[in-house]
Amino acid sequence: MWDPAVYARFGTERSRPFFDLTGRIGAGRPRTVVDLGCGDGSLTVTLAERWPQARITGIDSSPEMIAKAVARGGPARFEKGDLREWRPGPEVDVLVTNAALQWVPEHRELLRRWAGELPAGAWIAMQVPGNFDAPSHRLLREVADRHGVRDQARDAPVDRPAAYANLFLSLGATVDAWGTTYVHLLTDEGPEHPVLRWMEGTALRPVKAALDDNAWQSFRADLDRELVAAYPAAHGYVAFEFHRVFVVARTA
Repeated sequence: MWDPAVYARFGTERSRPFFDLTGRIGAGRPRTVVDLGCGDGSLTVTLAERWPQARITGIDSSPEMIAKAVARGGPARFEKGDLREWRPGPEVDVLVTNAALQWVPEHRELLRRWAGELPAGAWIAMQVPGNFDAPSHRLLREVADRHGVRDQARDAPVDRPAAYANLFLSLGATVDAWGTTYVHLLTDEGPEHPVLRWMEGTALRPVKAALDDNAWQSFRADLDRELVAAYPAAHGYVAFEFHRVFVVARTA
C-alpha cells in the first residue's frame, strides 16, 4: 500500500527531477498528455499549466494515490490503472513517466511497445532513480539479508542512460539522455535518521509489507543505526546524494 503522506514528506526534493525532465520536452501544442505512475497528482496538474489546451490524464495503480489525486480537483483527470496494460490512443502526443518504471521489471519492453504505438513525432519522457548502488541501498540489502527478507530489497532494476538511449535509437527515435546526482540536504531532526524517513516512502515499502509489526520495528532500528554511520549529520543536515536517470525521446 502506498501512503501519500509518507511519500510526500520530501515533496520538494522528489518533485525537482520531474521538472528537470519535463523541461526538456519540446512539444508545442500536444493533444493529449499522459502521466503514467502519477502518484497523488500534484505534479500531473502542472502539465495542465504548461499545456492548457491539452487533455491531461494521470494513471496510477495505487487506489490511495488516485483517491488523493481525484480529491485535488483541477483540469487533469485521474484513473486507476496498471501502466503495464496501458496502450496509447492516436492523440497521445506526450507520455511522461516519472519515478515509476523502476518498479516494473519488463519496462524496457514497454518502452519499445510505447515507442511503436505512439503517433509519429510523439514524446516519451522517463525518469528513474539510479541510486541502487548508493550506501543507502547497499545497507538496505545487507540488513534485509540479516532479517530474512533479502528478496524484498532489490538489486539495481534500471539501466544507465546510454542503454536507454541505445534502446530508443534502435527504434529510429531522436534521444536526449542524461544522469544527474542531486545532493539533498535533509534536516537532521526527529528520533530517526532522515534517510530512513526518505526510504520509508519508497524502497522500504516491500520490506515493511513482508514483516509483522515487531519484526518491522526491529528491522527499522537496525537500518537506522547503519544509516547514522553512513550518512553523518553536519550543521544540522544530512547530505544525501541521489542519482537519477533521464531520457526524453521523440518517435520516428
